[in-house]
Amino acid sequence: MTQPEAADNRDKGTIERVSSFVPGLDVILGGGFLRGGLYMIKGTPGMGKTILASQIIYSQEAGQSRTLFVTVLGENHGRMMMHLRSMRFFDEARIPDQVFYISAYGALEDEGLKGLVALIRREVVARGATMLVLDGLSAVEAKAGAEYEMKRFTHDLQTLASATDCTMFLLTTASGTLAAPEHTMVDGLIELRHRSFGSRAERRLLVHKIRGTGYLEGEHAFGISDAGVTVFPRIEALLAMPSLRAPPPTARLSSGVASLDEMFGGGIPAATLTGLVGPSGSGKTTLGLHFLSGSSASEPGLLFGCYEPPERLRYKATTMGFDLAAAEQRGDVEILWYPVGEHILDELAHALLDAVRRRGVKRLVIDGLSGFQQAALEPERIVRFWSALSNELRARDVTTLHTLELQELAGPEIRIPISGIASLAEVMVLVRYVELRSRLYRLISMSKVREGAFDPTIREFEITDAGVVVGKPFEGVEAVLSGMARAVSANAYVASSEASLTVPPDAGTGRTE
Repeated sequence: MTQPEAADNRDKGTIERVSSFVPGLDVILGGGFLRGGLYMIKGTPGMGKTILASQIIYSQEAGQSRTLFVTVLGENHGRMMMHLRSMRFFDEARIPDQVFYISAYGALEDEGLKGLVALIRREVVARGATMLVLDGLSAVEAKAGAEYEMKRFTHDLQTLASATDCTMFLLTTASGTLAAPEHTMVDGLIELRHRSFGSRAERRLLVHKIRGTGYLEGEHAFGISDAGVTVFPRIEALLAMPSLRAPPPTARLSSGVASLDEMFGGGIPAATLTGLVGPSGSGKTTLGLHFLSGSSASEPGLLFGCYEPPERLRYKATTMGFDLAAAEQRGDVEILWYPVGEHILDELAHALLDAVRRRGVKRLVIDGLSGFQQAALEPERIVRFWSALSNELRARDVTTLHTLELQELAGPEIRIPISGIASLAEVMVLVRYVELRSRLYRLISMSKVREGAFDPTIREFEITDAGVVVGKPFEGVEAVLSGMARAVSANAYVASSEASLTVPPDAGTGRTE
């Protein structure tokens, strides 16, 4: 854009946006930086300020920007180049035609802040710079001495940025206060933080101010890799309201088990959340694979797993007659595996949503909701986080089945491991073990289906070579939910309204999940 065009835009009351091209950052900034604005990036040493600024300037379209990178008592240019060469965004061929590196230490030392401003003004005009990075503002603050000098220096840069439409970034170490004069005068202030949680740590980005636009408040996690900085906007802030609004569908989707669909009253209501709760080995993953077996080109499926690796899932699916590998090759199903570790909570959510948008996913299995819980460094976030994420999935007509593991193999109490999660699901399915006559039986029941009537009986189910088979009501037994059932006589069964379940004497043995 030429300077007359930029001036014309200013006359119309609009200022062009400059994208950072840093994944997630423009979303937080409300669309990017304002052209000709003055922005400060602050943080303790090693937080990634130089990497972030370098990523912004090298990610601009080649030939469309010219950047002046000014260092003051900072890392020497040789070492900076050495560190940047490992980053995929770095393009050494753009030096010095499009990216110019100069040291301003001599000008600052010999002529003070006036000399530094004169040098910057001269270089910006001579090179037609559209961006400027000043690395080492803390040294300028030390040289200024008086508050007035620093205020005038910031004002001079702001005037230069506006007159030349050069977007400027000032990098500085954290000073512990947000009341410094340069903080109040810049157009935007971004802080990079390091947060510790026990033995774990996480990098966080916080926007304190951005003039002329709204932005996502609060802390947002970010990571640094060979691709550079990736910011993960906090899900409950980004999706406080779903991105889409439409009447809910009335269709139902098959669970993949005909006898289970009967309990649902015709299948799982579309665009809902089903919680599948049970102890380890009770058949949750197998039921999830059944649901995923209904995936097709018109109903793409996604398995987002935190525990079993794809190889084991493919083998397990094969044993129940579902060729998962072939479904992947056709593009009907995709598997994303994020084994439990030190993941960033919002990173998992963004990876999930990206896959849903990319393929238009309609059937989603999240095998291991506790994987999200393990990634949460602040447990109090989980309910808000999951509420926002699940609302977005519903808005995109995604029918979601998630598994949640009970700690107790059997027992009189059913304690959901993540408090508040059960209330967010439209459907809750409970799979449990019960012990009777020295053997274990698998039982399945439903505690709620918001979208209509359902079969509330407790039924035995088996995992056979054909997969899950749900049987008849488990009648003639009492104390089933205690996990230690007791058979009752036929007379007692007829007389008692509470004895609702019976065990067939030749019930199958079942097999492990």
